[in-house]
Amino acid sequence: MPVGGADATGSWVMSGHARAGDLPLRTSECSSARMKLVSWNVNGIRAVLKKGFLDYMEKVDADVICLQETKAHPGDVQHVAWVAGYTPHWYSAVKKGYSGTVIFTRVKPVKVTFGIGMPGHDDEGRVITAEFDDFHLVNVYQPNSQRGLTRLDYRTKEWDPAFLGYLKKLEKKKPVVFCGDLNVAHTEIDLTNPKTNRRNAGFTDEERENFSKVLASGFVDTFREFEKGPGHYTWWSQMMNCRARNIGWRVDYFVASEKLKSRLKRAWISPEVMGSDHCPVGLELK
Repeated sequence: MPVGGADATGSWVMSGHARAGDLPLRTSECSSARMKLVSWNVNGIRAVLKKGFLDYMEKVDADVICLQETKAHPGDVQHVAWVAGYTPHWYSAVKKGYSGTVIFTRVKPVKVTFGIGMPGHDDEGRVITAEFDDFHLVNVYQPNSQRGLTRLDYRTKEWDPAFLGYLKKLEKKKPVVFCGDLNVAHTEIDLTNPKTNRRNAGFTDEERENFSKVLASGFVDTFREFEKGPGHYTWWSQMMNCRARNIGWRVDYFVASEKLKSRLKRAWISPEVMGSDHCPVGLELK
C-alpha cells in the first residue's frame, strides 16, 4: 500500500501510484455490498490536479468519487492518467470553464445518464446519475442564487421543483442517494454567522424551505443522522483566513432515501483535505 500524508500546504503527497489500466474494474455485482462514496466541489479540476488530487484520490480509496464545479471538458484533461480502476463519466457545461460534474467509479454502473431530461436545466452540466443494482447515485451541482440573489427565482421556483420531481421519479424504481454542492446551509447550525447571512445566497428562507421540502418528501440528511452539533462546515471564504478560523458553511451533502437508513454506516466531512474552497464529504453504506 502507498503511504503518505499532507504536506505543509495541506496537499496530499504520496508514493507508489497505480494508474488507469493497472487494476481491473469491479463489476456492478459488487454494488449491493458495502460502498464508500465521496463527493467534493473541487472548484476547477485542472486547479486541484496541481494540488495533489490524484494522491487524494488514491488515498481515499472510495468506490465512487463525485466531483462538482469541474470547469472543464474531458479534452482539457485527456493527458491525465487517473488512478487505476476508475472510469470517469463527464458532464460538462456548454459554456467553457463553468460548472460541470464528473463521476469516477470503480464499480460498474448498470447505466449512467446525464441531466434531468428537461430543456433549460441541462446545459450547465449539473447532474449525473449512476444507476447501481440497488440504488441510484445522483451527483449534483445545484445552481447558486448569486450575489444580489439574481438567480434566486430560477433556483427556488424552477430548478428546485424540477430536481425534486426528478429524484421522486427515480425513487419509483430504486432508492436514491444524491450528493454534491447543494448551495444551501439548511439550518442555523450549518453556518457560523446565520443572523448576518439571512438574505445572502445559500441561506435565504426560500432555499432553506425548499431543502426542508426535499427531506419531508422522504429523504434524510445523512450527516445529521450521525452528528447533531454545530461547527461542521464544508465551505469557507478564501478571505479573512476563514478556513483556519473555521468560519464556514455546510453546503455539501449526501442525502438518501429513507428506505436506505438501515444501510447508513457512517457519514463524514474531511476539512483537513485542502485543494479547494470546499472540502470532501463522504458516506459509507453497509
